[in-house]
Amino acid sequence: MPVTIGFNHVATLTADLDKIVKFYTDALGATMTSEMQAVGDHPRMAVVDLGEGAALNVFEVPAEAIIGDRRQKGGRGPIDHFALAVDSLETLQATRDRLRSLGADTGKIQRLGSEWSLFFRDPDGMELEICCHADQ
Repeated sequence: MPVTIGFNHVATLTADLDKIVKFYTDALGATMTSEMQAVGDHPRMAVVDLGEGAALNVFEVPAEAIIGDRRQKGGRGPIDHFALAVDSLETLQATRDRLRSLGADTGKIQRLGSEWSLFFRDPDGMELEICCHADQ
């Protein structure tokens, strides 16, 4: 049995912190719970609450400091993608519609084993996934 109880946070980089925070707020109803201004060698950072104890820690760095090509699988750096969980297929469909209304590049909802899955790209081009159990 794992010692861990689930997902806590994923740290990611962006060249435009305000744009990314607004995207996750508008697309997923997330809330920014804290923001730190850049101090010394620590970049400006926001913690975005994604619900159920999960968060996205976003660091603002110059675009040239972001290594890799976020649109190329295997070339995205140490985090290829992360998946967020929702409670039902109905919520997943509503989230897909909200993402599309915000201009996000989305795929189709598909069954992957015991999960329904939707891949999308955030404004920085990072591919992400939203899932729910298929039996819900």
